[in-house]
Amino acid sequence: MTPVRLLLRLAVGLLVAPASLLPAAHPFLCCDHNGGKVCVVSSEGKIEWEYACRSPQDCWRLPNGNYLFCFATGALELTPDKKVVWEYKAPEKVEVHSCQPLPNGRVMVVECGTSRIIEVGRDGKIAKEIALHTDPAIHTHNQFRGTRKASNGHYFVCFKGEGKIVELDGEGKVLRAIKVPGDPHEVLPLPDHHLLVTCGDGHKVIEFDAREKVVWELNETDLPGNPLRLMAGCQRLPNGNTVFCNYLGHGHLGEQPQFFEVTRDKKVLWQFDDHAHFKTINQIQLLDVAGDVTRGRILR
Repeated sequence: MTPVRLLLRLAVGLLVAPASLLPAAHPFLCCDHNGGKVCVVSSEGKIEWEYACRSPQDCWRLPNGNYLFCFATGALELTPDKKVVWEYKAPEKVEVHSCQPLPNGRVMVVECGTSRIIEVGRDGKIAKEIALHTDPAIHTHNQFRGTRKASNGHYFVCFKGEGKIVELDGEGKVLRAIKVPGDPHEVLPLPDHHLLVTCGDGHKVIEFDAREKVVWELNETDLPGNPLRLMAGCQRLPNGNTVFCNYLGHGHLGEQPQFFEVTRDKKVLWQFDDHAHFKTINQIQLLDVAGDVTRGRILR
């Protein structure tokens, strides 16, 4: 057993259950925002693939085995041997904090600065553009975070600096706005028309039903030994559990695990704690969960 795996099992065992009762750790793809890299990590905790880039924010392993991710100045699709097969370069003075592969082969990209959602074709050209209207007083860096296009064609956008989730139809018409605590970093449209929202420095996670009623929440001190810091990326698993990235920037580097799997009754089943190789893991995809990310069959 590797030292990292042993640390995982010992740490979780102290918090939750004897190590012999714990499920195996998962292989995963992740963004390390402050570490400036995107990595694939084995179930034993070993880095098997990595690519250096500035401030990565969103990442996906595609059905063809390639990796799609965005970073400060654009987005890339790379083969496992790091050949660039698709690329989008954002305009100057623009920040990119969200991307998503779409069923038609396009990639959705959200730009802070130009304040827009774009869908970029395989030829690298913009095939669709949706304007986003934000408070002009909000600094470029704080405009938007995790954004998702749902199977019905609607867009769900984290207006980070305004503390709200906005739903738009396929043509960009605003359908509703939901105020949330803090500065939202990810919104996941779930199959039952629920929305799962991580609230950034609001130190909170909220799940809303279709009528915007709170049906589940995770609060700052709900997990013993794991206070919620800046809640960033997440992945809802088929068993109903959720993996949350606990971004440790803003003064908390090295203090606690970088992400953890949490049950509906708020028990930690697995956590990752490797401060030797990672600084601030802010997005994740478990790689042993079946599904096609371009068709919504993997819950993110």
